[in-house]
Amino acid sequence: MATLLPRRALLKTAGTATAALAAVALSLTGCSTGPATTAPASEEAASSAFPVTIKHVFGETTIKEQPKRVVTISWVNDDVAIALGVVPVGVPKNEWGNNDKGSTPWKDAALEKLGAGFGTDKAPVQFSEADGINFTEIAKLSPDVIIGAYSGLEEADYKKLSEIAPVVAYPELAYGTPWQETTTIIGKVLGKEAEAKKLVEDTEATIKDKVSKYPQIADKTFIYGNLDPAEPASNGFYTANDNRPRFLSEIGMKLAPVAEAASHGSKEFFVPWSAEKSNELESDVFVTWVADATAAEAIKADPLLSQVPAIKNGSFIADADQTLTLSLSASSPISLPWALDTFLPQLAKAADAAGK
Repeated sequence: MATLLPRRALLKTAGTATAALAAVALSLTGCSTGPATTAPASEEAASSAFPVTIKHVFGETTIKEQPKRVVTISWVNDDVAIALGVVPVGVPKNEWGNNDKGSTPWKDAALEKLGAGFGTDKAPVQFSEADGINFTEIAKLSPDVIIGAYSGLEEADYKKLSEIAPVVAYPELAYGTPWQETTTIIGKVLGKEAEAKKLVEDTEATIKDKVSKYPQIADKTFIYGNLDPAEPASNGFYTANDNRPRFLSEIGMKLAPVAEAASHGSKEFFVPWSAEKSNELESDVFVTWVADATAAEAIKADPLLSQVPAIKNGSFIADADQTLTLSLSASSPISLPWALDTFLPQLAKAADAAGK
């Protein structure tokens, strides 16, 4: 797979959970995926909030009553629903960065808390998105709502899905919805606005606490990109529209001037960059995904890419862990806390090298 990861490579396909998950304080308040005979007071209060109307890139969608049968598409949306205590009736398989369940460690841990781990009777049905939206499998699930608040849903697919159930698309940019906004939108869709607000606050508090242990990363400039000597067309960097740079900015780092300039007024998530201009990719830290350790060494040995200043300075992070890459690329309130214990030490090491 080319190093130009998420969007079209990962788009089409759509380690073990740590104590950080518990620290998120998810306030999981189990929600049945089928009709209940009696509703708790909290569910009654949520139901009274309906109908709700969600504005998105294709217009607006009205949801008349609290949905019981939820289907999600793409990534992130299922993470958020599960973190809010709602077990979807159907979710896409993770087909990149996945484990042997077609899932992720953070999603497995959250589902298990709800007694709905994959392999149990209460688990969501999984369907493939390797060839795009799986209309047939989604229709079989008879959903009340289809959620793609973080997705790259195209208008033709949106219209086709809308024949099955109300669809919530992304607000503006394909795969550009911040995880906080995705959580807020899905909280409104599910009648769990208060829980969504708390989930965002608790997750941000967890991130802030963990980041505070690595003060050396504050104010360091960064580029989050892709480098691959074997595929020159995949060389470049992500803009401020992408969740990876957005996350690093949120934890106190600064987008490098070259990436900041390219982001200004742009709706693009990625900027191709010629290897001949590698020396212009000036930043304290450079982060990229690689297929394996051999690929990382090939970058360092390449006569052009090795001129990236962060590579010359030893402040270069080459991430060969697909699951870690997914946790940052398709970031959610449960993927980020999982990622921090692994990623922050790498970031701090690079920041230390940059400071020498």
